[in-house]
Amino acid sequence: MRGLIRAIVDTAALRHNLGRVRAVAPASHVMAVIKANAYGHGLVPAAKALAETDGYAVARLEEGLALRAAGLTNRLLLLEGVFSPAQLEAAAEHRFDLMVHSPEQLAMLEGRAGSQPVSAWIKVDTGMNRLGFRVEDFAAAYERLCRIPNVQPAPTLVTHLACADDRRDPKTALQVRAFGAATEGLPGARSIANSAALLACPETRGDWVRPGLVLYGVSPFPSGTGAELGLRPVMTLQSEVIAVKAVRAGETVGYGGAWRAARDTRMAVVGAGYGDGYPRSLPSGAPVLVNGRRAPLIGRVSMDMVTVDVTDLTGVATGDPVVLWGEGVPVEEIARQAGTIPYELICGVSQRVQHELR
Repeated sequence: MRGLIRAIVDTAALRHNLGRVRAVAPASHVMAVIKANAYGHGLVPAAKALAETDGYAVARLEEGLALRAAGLTNRLLLLEGVFSPAQLEAAAEHRFDLMVHSPEQLAMLEGRAGSQPVSAWIKVDTGMNRLGFRVEDFAAAYERLCRIPNVQPAPTLVTHLACADDRRDPKTALQVRAFGAATEGLPGARSIANSAALLACPETRGDWVRPGLVLYGVSPFPSGTGAELGLRPVMTLQSEVIAVKAVRAGETVGYGGAWRAARDTRMAVVGAGYGDGYPRSLPSGAPVLVNGRRAPLIGRVSMDMVTVDVTDLTGVATGDPVVLWGEGVPVEEIARQAGTIPYELICGVSQRVQHELR
């Protein structure tokens, strides 16, 4: 049975966006970032649609195990690495690449009894100040990692950029220079570029790029849309009208009476709310598409319903389709209206939303 609210996932768009990444960085290998349930799009379906990538990157062991259980054999990187000997053995058994970013992880690898070789990536913290070895400590950490017998030679050298989404921020250039200085003369592939750097900073493309958001057709920059970058939106969040009613001039709508009708209004009630991941912070006036035509929200988003002014649209009836974000109402626009970022919206689609592959 078809659900009332659906996240329609366009697998052809995923493949198109992977092709766009390859066109931008033709000399680089692509590590497709599909952590957090593929940014809300469905971990296994997204991975299968992106099967032509050179590898998958996930945050945690359980995500990698789910991909292996689904029969996917591609190279697979755990971006946070592992945190116990048991996790380390499971990762080795399933041939996961490991991100190494702390002295504790080095010690775990040094004390490991298993003989299955491990492919390692080692992270240098060039200014993100999150995970990774500080620049002044990196050479010693790298040398220590290379001495471990069951770690494959020449680990991949990695950093992560803090401000690549702001093309004018000088921090990106500083981080790139710091990475070059920290890794100068060391063998191993290089990986710097995330989605924003991939598009904005050619010098970061290196041996491996790590696209995430752009694979899902969403712009990584504060303004603009993915379509303007040659991407295709992958997710359409769609529901339908569950009631149509009249609101008289002067009456209020919804919790707190936050919206008051300035005229006699025809209102559509739509089956979607913050219980589905549609942001409560959206103001009146934010757009949806009703039968392919824009109409403004009125009143507060509630858990299961939103209300829409359809006075200026003809023929709106119960059962009509409503697009909450997707083509024609980009998720980037909805995120800006809600005072958040597109990542939060697409990752926040709740479990009661039915996913539909196309």
